[in-house]
Amino acid sequence: MSWTADDHRHMARALRLAARGLYTTEPNPRVGCVVVRGGEVVGEGFHARAGEPHAERLALAAAGGAARGATAYVTLEPCCHHGRTPPCTDALIAAGVAEVVSAMQDPNPKVAGQGHALLEAAGIAVRSGLMADEARAINPGFVSRMERGRPHVRCKLAASLDGRTAMASGESRWISSPAARRDVQRLRARSSAIVTGVDTVLADDPSLNVRLGAGELPGVERAQDVRQPLRVVLDSRLRCPPTARLLSLPGETAVLCAADAPDRRAALEAAGAVVAALPSEGGRVSIGAALAWLAAREANEVLLETGPTLAGAALQAGLVDELIVYLAPHLMGDGARGLFRLPALERMAERIALEMVDLRQVGPDLRITARVAG
Repeated sequence: MSWTADDHRHMARALRLAARGLYTTEPNPRVGCVVVRGGEVVGEGFHARAGEPHAERLALAAAGGAARGATAYVTLEPCCHHGRTPPCTDALIAAGVAEVVSAMQDPNPKVAGQGHALLEAAGIAVRSGLMADEARAINPGFVSRMERGRPHVRCKLAASLDGRTAMASGESRWISSPAARRDVQRLRARSSAIVTGVDTVLADDPSLNVRLGAGELPGVERAQDVRQPLRVVLDSRLRCPPTARLLSLPGETAVLCAADAPDRRAALEAAGAVVAALPSEGGRVSIGAALAWLAAREANEVLLETGPTLAGAALQAGLVDELIVYLAPHLMGDGARGLFRLPALERMAERIALEMVDLRQVGPDLRITARVAG
C-alpha cells in the first residue's frame, strides 16, 4: 500500500499525541487520533486515563460537524467492544467519517480486525499499516500482553565502566549519578510493576516507588495522576520482613512465594502485602509464572530492578526483552560483583546476543538500551 507525505505527517502527529499518555493510560494502550478534512486538521485527541474517553471520541468532539467526510488517522485499530467506555467504531460511524487510517491492528482478541470490519461494513474506507513499527513501540507492554500473554520486561542495571554492580561486601550506593537515578524514576513511572528479589529487599531495603511529582513527568499535571506501580517481591520462602520499607509506602506491594508459610503470610498481609503462592522452578518462584500472574492483573510493562542472580535467571529463561544499563565513569575492580550470574559460557556461539537500540549520556553516565536478540 502506498502512503503520501501527508499520510505520514498526520500519523506522526497522532503518534506524538499518543505519547502524551505514556505515564497515565495504564492498563489501556496509548492512542492518538487526528481528524483531517480537505487537507486541514479539524480535530485531534489522545487517550489519557482508563475510564475516560478514547482518542477517537475526543478528536471527533473537537472536529464537530467537520468530521463528516473526513479521514481519521489513529495509531491503533478503533475498538469495537464495550469496556470502560463505548466502542469507538460507533462514534466514527455516527460522525460520518469517510476513511479511517490506522497504524496497526489491535492485538486484543476482543478487537483483532473486527473494528476495521465494522467500519468497512458501514461504508467507511479503511487502510492500515502506516508507521506500524512506531505504533508498536509506543505500546510494547500492551502488545506483549495480548500477543504473548506476558508483560514486556525491562531489566534496569547500574554498573561501573568495568561492569560491576556492587563491591564484594555488597556496598552499592551509589554507583550511578543523581541524573541517572532521576532517569530511572521515569522508567518506574511508565511501568505497571517493579519486580525485585527478596535478597535485594534484605540487603538494601529499597523503596521501589516513583518520587517524581506532577509537572516532572511529561503529560502529568495533577498529583493524582502520578501512579505508583505495583511493587513485586519474588520471595520463595517468605523471608521478606513485614517491616520492609516498600510495605509502608503508598501503593500496593505483592509478595510472590513458592512455599507458603501461614504465620509469615499472615504477618505480611497484616503489613498490607498481597501474598500469592505460585509454581516453582528449582525451589524458586517461577519467573514465567510471576509474569503470567502480572499479566492477569493487566500489567503491561515490568521493570526488573534486582541483583545478578534474578537478573541472570530471567535473562537465561528468555524473559527479558530489553536491557537498560547505566554505565558510570569509574572502575570497581575484578573483586566486585558483576551484572549477571549466568552459567559459564564456554564457546562464542553460546553468547547472548543483543541489539543496541539507543546510547546516550545521562549526566556523567552512559545509558545503554539494548534488546535481547530473538
